[in-house]
Amino acid sequence: MAHFLFRASYTQEGIQGLMKEGAKSRVKALTEAVESVGGKLEAMYWSFGDEDVVLLADLPDNSAAAALSTRVAAAGVAGVSTTVLLTASEVDKARKLKAAYRPPGA
Repeated sequence: MAHFLFRASYTQEGIQGLMKEGAKSRVKALTEAVESVGGKLEAMYWSFGDEDVVLLADLPDNSAAAALSTRVAAAGVAGVSTTVLLTASEVDKARKLKAAYRPPGA
């Protein structure tokens, strides 16, 4: 499973829905959404600042993450940003790969 960080900013309609239904209903809805694409919701938090909601999920692959984020964004209640998270093992594996790269001006 791959790990993903989702950050969402509610629209006015999204905030109104949260105020009407409550936060626990959103956890339930997002748990079901993540499970519907074969994943597991690890954590969900509300926050101050640019993002209103932060969600950590284990998902089968990038396609599952894209399906989830686009479905939420298409509903029009939140803008979503998705970040792929890497484990230490994945970073070490990448570190050992020899990528061919020439910096500008070199």
